[in-house]
Amino acid sequence: MAGGVEFKHEHWGSTFGFLMASIGSAVGLGNFWRFPTYAGENGGGAFVLVYVICVALVAFPVLVAEYGLGRRGGYSSIESVARLAEEAGKSQSWAGLSWIGGLGAFFILVFYCVIAGWVMAYVPLSFSGDFNEMDSAGISARFGVLVADVNAVLIWQAAFIVVTCVIVARGVRGGLEAANSILMPLFFVMLAGLLVFGLVTGNPAKTFAFLFQPDFSEVTINTWLAALSQALFSVGVGSSLMITYGAYLDKKTNIPRSAALVALSDTLVALVAGTAIFLIVFSHDIDPAGGPGLIFQTLPIAFSQIPGGQYLGAAFFVLAFFAALTSSISLMEVGIAWLEERHGVTRLGATIGVGFVLWVFGAGTVYSSQYLDFVDFISGSVLLPVAAFLICIFAGYVAVKKNVNDEIDPSGKFIRWWRPLIMVVAPIAVAAIFIGGIIAKFF
Repeated sequence: MAGGVEFKHEHWGSTFGFLMASIGSAVGLGNFWRFPTYAGENGGGAFVLVYVICVALVAFPVLVAEYGLGRRGGYSSIESVARLAEEAGKSQSWAGLSWIGGLGAFFILVFYCVIAGWVMAYVPLSFSGDFNEMDSAGISARFGVLVADVNAVLIWQAAFIVVTCVIVARGVRGGLEAANSILMPLFFVMLAGLLVFGLVTGNPAKTFAFLFQPDFSEVTINTWLAALSQALFSVGVGSSLMITYGAYLDKKTNIPRSAALVALSDTLVALVAGTAIFLIVFSHDIDPAGGPGLIFQTLPIAFSQIPGGQYLGAAFFVLAFFAALTSSISLMEVGIAWLEERHGVTRLGATIGVGFVLWVFGAGTVYSSQYLDFVDFISGSVLLPVAAFLICIFAGYVAVKKNVNDEIDPSGKFIRWWRPLIMVVAPIAVAAIFIGGIIAKFF
């Protein structure tokens, strides 16, 4: 819409391509790095149960709302919300919720690129047998050497950003859809292989007891905050991403069914990935509460003790790389779409510019682990919940009710269930968990 010219976005070439892109945006390092970390630190099964509740009652209805708002608006998240606010006779300042979500997406992408750089570095390290014959102290020290090597980390971070930019610059169909249509099926095959390996060689009894037998004494307000943060982070809502993806939908796509498939697929991947990782963790008596270093400092210990483990380790980190890439290209699209339509920047120019800014901000996390933790917290535990709450209010009370209903479900059958969730259950849950969690964390 730069210069008064109506900008026309591409649309998804097929429903399959849209679903692969949406599932790819949801499935990411959150499933491999964040989910096992949070589950390990928050009581295993207790966290898993609360997480599933948060996905069903908060993330899913918000995802439906974002798809509907995006398709109705037809533009990036910021422009779509502004248009729908104007349509309802309300202030276009409501577009601020998309700015909050977009900022969250940017911060997520900042630390995503850094951690994905670590993942890329571990592929050749694992394949070369670098971890063979190392004890746990040696492997932990090796991770410390990588993180402390600022130049190496910046190079790996830059390499990941370049790969992301190459795909995003190719557009919706030629880049996002094409890449996900190839990467996601490969991802599922590799994940299934990792799970089978874990079941055969790991410790199923201890793993299933840890992940699927909740101890309710472990549940605290911090468990709920962690689960809410992970649900929003993993499914990809609250970050303005799914509103942007909704703008690329045709009118034939069934939004509730598509949203259910995305949320269910992401949850299953998280559970399968968590199961596969903890099967290996428990078979080698590794602490499940290993924190963010779990996949970098503890899993290589297990791989180093397995015949052919160097190849399995390399395959695992390739799998994690695929997961990171499918999410990063989606997160980058939030800013690219807005720059194209609002400022008339070419897709290539916008992609290069955003990529450079990401690298600069990411450099800060490379020099400070505390900054990395801060970026993770402020994006996942603050910006995403605030944006999700505002989306609930906007979709439920501000946007024209009939227009939103018709966009999501013209038959009205699903709306009867969705309206109470988006207007009452989800916003109350987000507000209560967010406020309680922040108070518990800082006071």
